[in-house]
Amino acid sequence: MDGSSTQQYYIATSQSPTDDRARVLKYGRTFFVFDRLGDVQTTGMGEQGLFFEDTRHLSELAVTLWGTRPLLLSSTVDTTNFLFTGDLANLDVSRKNEVVIPRGTLHILRSRFLWKNTCYEEIVFMNHGLSELSVPFRTSFDADFADIFEVRGMRRQRRGTALPPEHGEQSVLLSYEGLDGVVRRTRIEWETPANGATDRELTYEVLLHPKERKSFRMSICCDSSMLGYSIGYSRAISEARDELKIIGEAFPSMYSSNSRFNDWINRSIADVQMMVVGNPEKHYPYAGVPWFGTVFGRDGIITALQTLWLDPRMAKGVLECLASTQADKVDAVSEAEPGKILHEMRCGEMAALGEVPFGKYYGSVDSTALFIVLARAYYERTADCQLIRRLWPNIQRALAWIDNYGDCDGDGFVEYRRRSANGLVQQGWKDSNDSIFHSDGRLAEAPITLCEVQGYVYAAKLAAAYLCRCAGEGSQKAAALEVEAEQLRARFEEQFWCEELSTYALALDGQKKPCKVRTSNPGHCLYMGIASPERACRVAETLFDPDSFSGWGIRTVAAGEARYNPLSYHNGSIWPHDNSLIASGLAKYGFKNLAGRIFMGLLDLSSMVDLHRLPELFCGVDRRPGEGPTLYPVACSPQAWAAAAPFLILQACLGVSIDAERKRIVFDDPYLPDGIPTLAIKDLRCGGVSVDLFLERRNDSVLVHKGNTESEIEIVTIVS
Repeated sequence: MDGSSTQQYYIATSQSPTDDRARVLKYGRTFFVFDRLGDVQTTGMGEQGLFFEDTRHLSELAVTLWGTRPLLLSSTVDTTNFLFTGDLANLDVSRKNEVVIPRGTLHILRSRFLWKNTCYEEIVFMNHGLSELSVPFRTSFDADFADIFEVRGMRRQRRGTALPPEHGEQSVLLSYEGLDGVVRRTRIEWETPANGATDRELTYEVLLHPKERKSFRMSICCDSSMLGYSIGYSRAISEARDELKIIGEAFPSMYSSNSRFNDWINRSIADVQMMVVGNPEKHYPYAGVPWFGTVFGRDGIITALQTLWLDPRMAKGVLECLASTQADKVDAVSEAEPGKILHEMRCGEMAALGEVPFGKYYGSVDSTALFIVLARAYYERTADCQLIRRLWPNIQRALAWIDNYGDCDGDGFVEYRRRSANGLVQQGWKDSNDSIFHSDGRLAEAPITLCEVQGYVYAAKLAAAYLCRCAGEGSQKAAALEVEAEQLRARFEEQFWCEELSTYALALDGQKKPCKVRTSNPGHCLYMGIASPERACRVAETLFDPDSFSGWGIRTVAAGEARYNPLSYHNGSIWPHDNSLIASGLAKYGFKNLAGRIFMGLLDLSSMVDLHRLPELFCGVDRRPGEGPTLYPVACSPQAWAAAAPFLILQACLGVSIDAERKRIVFDDPYLPDGIPTLAIKDLRCGGVSVDLFLERRNDSVLVHKGNTESEIEIVTIVS
């Protein structure tokens, strides 16, 4: 690494987390990270707070009783990811060395949810004692209006100005004018009149008779334009639940006789929906909380691919959004080039000022090809020719980018080099600065040609050829694209295969020398179908060598390689989404049993992490008997493509494809891992109608039963 220019987007970790099981809520561009008591801590990594549009609108929130924090009994976020609830109690209250109020006399139920741009909170006090209680209750708060990149560890030379607080009868308004001229505001309102209120604190004296209960409600509203008032806790929770119910009904449900599977799948469904609900970009999943709560091209496409067989609306939303933001000119600062698909979009102060280049940033080498791949997959799933015709100009521009700007040196491969001084050094999915290297540990010099990107381009050429008929193009165009794909495949096999490693090289450097390192990247080549069957078999063996497969999943870099570090971000860690693509690729080449091993490893992992939620990544330490996984300290959780990972692996194991045009669902050599003896899928939609399915493993085969026999959908099972 070469100093500050390669470190500016690293997520800093200057202190240990104060609570390794923080709670998370999200609605649209608003998300809230807080500890298990419901407070916002200012110590530890400093990532907690209430965020809106890439700005932290609440940086401190603390509740105290008799001057001390309550005792945590338990807390959770419900299975829909909507409502946080925490059960708290008082600590022993002493006077003159005598306990006058025993621990647990006072029960506090704390509830919280997000809707629109507002956090709604209720605290209920219950006196379980035999005498009257007078409870001194205080809520303190603050708003630093830090940009998300400041929270991640970046230092700014200048900041905007904190404006004087404004007090209402039962509210306080905290405001900040940024250097971009935008005034960002946080209004804190309370329904019950306080005994005292200042710029940073509310105080109450809560009088409770024996067995009496009283509630306290407040709202925290975030905005950067005209600030509206909250509508009140009761009305907000009713309307928010109605909205959530409508969204939940559109996604099929799944359950098995394995209760751990059910816990994982239910949380995964809720997490995927959480990353979509309330977003201004319709049906577009944001990447992850806390660091990536916005539109990412690559993440959105892959999440859409992972969930496409269950719910194609997300794929349509991703395609439409990315088409609308497709670059139409060359701009070195944002790394935009005509036809290129977006990498990331931000709306915070630092992005607006250009302190970070991510307002609309195009520095990814793979999103453009993946956009075309998703378009084909969406059409196959839905037969929505109308959308494909509408997107055809975007697809053509994406193909032109691949052939011209993507292949910057004319060698027939797509490669990248950073155009902007502040942009990403590495522009594949492994975008850490030290992620692309040679066997001796030397970093590869640009332009860099990643192996998986050639797989994406190969699949994109075939996808565009397939879509030509729908788009009204002649067969000559389709044939030309197929020839280009085959030529790319031949070049790829010739230049990337490493006989001594039994896998494909991670990349070619600027001198076209291969980076002979065993990594997970070739697994993506299996997913895209560019590998020959013979070499795919050897790649599969390499991926399941103990150096690569930890017992939980496949590492990004195999143990023994020069830069292998199981605690790193990309050089030995394990990523669920990466494993889902690998598993799908393995299944395509006939290795469904290996895909099942990945599935069961991640299933075991899900039973050992909080809320059964797979994080963005975890450490690549070997699985040890009787021990859980080693977690990565600053991983996003939830993360969209981690949440969606089980759906793609299940699709791969079942060999399921959906032909909407013929209203037919095909199961090609369906396989269920040993831990999943049965699987029920309810309300799977195809061509405007739905079907319920029940699958059961019988010896070495899987039987598929149609639940509602009157459904028009035809079920076809192919057994080899």
